[in-house]
Amino acid sequence: MDVRYSSHYEDVKKYDTSDLRRHFLIEDLFVKGEMKMVYSHIDRIIIAGATPTDKAISLAASKELGCDYFLERREMGVINIGGPGVVILDGEKYQLNSRDGLYVGMGIKEVSFESLDSNKPAKFYINSGTAHKAYPTVKIDLEKANKVKAGTDEECNKRTINQYVHPAVCESCQLVMGMTILEPGSNWNTMPCHTHDRRMEVYLYFDMDDDSVVFHLMGRPDETRHIVMKNEQAVISPSWSIHSGVGTKNYTFIWGMVGENQTFTDMDGVPTNQLK
Repeated sequence: MDVRYSSHYEDVKKYDTSDLRRHFLIEDLFVKGEMKMVYSHIDRIIIAGATPTDKAISLAASKELGCDYFLERREMGVINIGGPGVVILDGEKYQLNSRDGLYVGMGIKEVSFESLDSNKPAKFYINSGTAHKAYPTVKIDLEKANKVKAGTDEECNKRTINQYVHPAVCESCQLVMGMTILEPGSNWNTMPCHTHDRRMEVYLYFDMDDDSVVFHLMGRPDETRHIVMKNEQAVISPSWSIHSGVGTKNYTFIWGMVGENQTFTDMDGVPTNQLK
């Protein structure tokens, strides 16, 4: 478990490129045959990637959680971005093809991940937040996700926001999670940008070729920073930070949030002409 601590925005103003990447960027999430996990003290979210090959990978508790099993006091969302795979919850199997999602409520004791083809392994992307109540497990195919169209061709940000773990789709304690797909010719996400002091957020960028990057924007609106992102890398966004990006080509990203509420429109917009 890689542990990341919270950073005050007055301190982040002094970070150089290597500091920003060390504190907020998550690289190498999908390693064949392994589970990679990051525990962030920002709202105590856990970001993980499980890539099983010829053996199942189990999700176990660790010292950082202080409990007997991972979901004893947690909930989680899972979206598969790789080949077909299976999530096993207390013996019950859920097959997830590429872009399929799963909400898993508090109280499930045994969790494991398998790939149906070790040569085309599943890549399970996981966000987990603390929970206070057990809600039912729900499988969420891409077709079942709540869809919101946003952006325009003129602004180069035409996209479909697919809400997976969201009040419009299923119940959860605090976790919301979804996937935004940009259309060809569009490369801006979440612009105009915003902050939301009530919730932090994590982005996973993918569907990018080796020559493509995304410039992820962060920082206070009046003093922005950027982190250059490559395929299948994630970035932690504190609640005080903007979270937006522009790529050299269109791409897809998964967003996950935990915090005080689940009101999607509860944000503080930032006019683009006020960014510095």
